Amino acid sequence: MKLISWNVNGLRACLTHGFAESFAALDADIFSVQETKMQPGQADFAPDGYTEYTYSAEKKGYSGTACWCREQPLTVTAGIGIEQHDHEGRVLTLEYPGFWLVNCYTPNSQDGLKRLDYRMEWEDAFRAYLLALDAKKPVILCGDLNVAHREIDIKNDKTNHMSAGFTDQERGKMTELLDAGFADSFRVLHPDEVKYSWWSYRFHAREKNAGWRIDYFIVSRRIADRIRAAEIHNEIFGSDHCPVELDIDL
Repeated sequence: MKLISWNVNGLRACLTHGFAESFAALDADIFSVQETKMQPGQADFAPDGYTEYTYSAEKKGYSGTACWCREQPLTVTAGIGIEQHDHEGRVLTLEYPGFWLVNCYTPNSQDGLKRLDYRMEWEDAFRAYLLALDAKKPVILCGDLNVAHREIDIKNDKTNHMSAGFTDQERGKMTELLDAGFADSFRVLHPDEVKYSWWSYRFHAREKNAGWRIDYFIVSRRIADRIRAAEIHNEIFGSDHCPVELDIDL
């Protein structure tokens, strides 16, 4: 099964920068996107052979997740079932016979870390949600998780230390998640490779490849041996993020 995840930073904008062509070329069985920034029906995109599922934020033009699936899931769940965390369209869960696919757009801690305390609450609640799913069947988590986990995952680790997405607290929560029985698919196959999935629009960052790896496929560790490929498609443009891929036997 081939899975793709991409923070499109506004689906309507991305559609004007080749999204449909990239979607077709990547040829995924499940294609997950984050930061759609739209309500249902606001984009004209309906690829043949796929069923669409969306989860929009209550605030218009903000956040949001969506999936296009060749095979329809058994169930689709929006949110994590906790009222304080379920207003921003951040988690879409698809249940299949052998696994859960969780599409997530993790809250950003923001400039000045003004949302870091909320982010810590979110992390604990979301990890508990994933563990409850994992107790039933394996989990594949994808999305923009808004954290560069290790120094290898960010170009300028020293100057960015304690910036949003590279605080000790956020990195620690990623470690807690992995220690709870999950594996970072890219690092399973590419333990030492330096490759990024997000670049600031400022300072010609993408041109200089001064990026961060903050987009992931995280899998239950008990299925990590089924991973066949884990790729970062930094040759694909259209957003400040690029698509990431997981090929896995399921």
